[in-house]
Amino acid sequence: MDDVWGDGTRSVRAGEDPAVPGAPLRPSPVFAAPFHLGDQPPRSGGADAYARTEQPTLRHFEDAVGELDGGRCLSFATGMAALTAAVLACVRSGDRVVLPSDGYYATRMLAAQELTRFGVEVQYVATPEIERVAAGGGLAGARMVLLETPSNPQLDVCDIAAVAAAAHAAGALVAVDNTTATPLGQRPLALGADLTVGSDTKALTGHSDVLLGHVSVTDDELHAAVKGFRDRTGSTPGPFEAWLGHRSMSTLDLRLARQAENAAAVAELLAGHPAVTGLRWPWRADDPAFALASRQMLRPNGVVSAELPDEAAVSRLLGASRLWAAATSFGGVHSTIDRRAQWGGDAVPAGFVRFSCGIEDTADLVADLSRALDAVG
Repeated sequence: MDDVWGDGTRSVRAGEDPAVPGAPLRPSPVFAAPFHLGDQPPRSGGADAYARTEQPTLRHFEDAVGELDGGRCLSFATGMAALTAAVLACVRSGDRVVLPSDGYYATRMLAAQELTRFGVEVQYVATPEIERVAAGGGLAGARMVLLETPSNPQLDVCDIAAVAAAAHAAGALVAVDNTTATPLGQRPLALGADLTVGSDTKALTGHSDVLLGHVSVTDDELHAAVKGFRDRTGSTPGPFEAWLGHRSMSTLDLRLARQAENAAAVAELLAGHPAVTGLRWPWRADDPAFALASRQMLRPNGVVSAELPDEAAVSRLLGASRLWAAATSFGGVHSTIDRRAQWGGDAVPAGFVRFSCGIEDTADLVADLSRALDAVG
């Protein structure tokens, strides 16, 4: 796709085949699991044989995401399936993996309960510290460094290019969980990462009605390794999910723009309320990550984090709101509030919340949240 086209055009047109008269504008899903085999060896000439390893609807989705990521994409049934494949396709027993100590809690659960069981050594480094550790030689001997920037849920940012340069000098691969930023908000592969991973359940598909994930790479050997792991372990998504994901991507640019507009207004409201502390949104000028985020990221997102006094304060906030729903996950069209301590996986205070701004009217969201904050006291 022409790189001079804007995000809206790329979101709509990514992954499209050349126009054919009489064909639909967007390919319909193909639901077949097995395909007719001819008298040639299976998969000869690129023919499909079995949907776990090749499927046309998955390819359309992968082509679309790959164009936005700037690499070759492989789809997965969930974001965690994608992340698991990105790691386990590249490491073996005795290797060391560096993970964010403040990243998505399920990633740390994967490390603690599965990677260590297979003899993989895990080193945890907080997102704000990884650049210093990398520059100081702390990645020597590591096989892989996984970054999550902005981190979930605290929204810290690290310098992908600087860490990638240091990691490569130490002989390590770099994978970036790009879920929060999305491929329109950040392009880790262009910044030196070897793999970029996304939970497409979140903002990429954005409607809270599908589980999907993906891994994109630029190296053919890495692509073969990750695809082989996916095909052998059976973490391929279904065609309907892939079709839903491809369809939903068309509005990614529009959704991100409204979510960011809402996040800016919500952050401004929260910053002025006496019951709110620890406000984080990397695109706010007084945020610790503002300078780096402005340089590294291509556009803002709709996730804001902050701290209320305690669990009861969060309950009062939710009880007084009509537009902010209590729900986990983020990046959807509905605005949600998630009190992260209830899940037990993050080292955050009881009143720490993640605000995921949807695409409702900005004035309505701000007015509703303002009234709900009044109930907090």
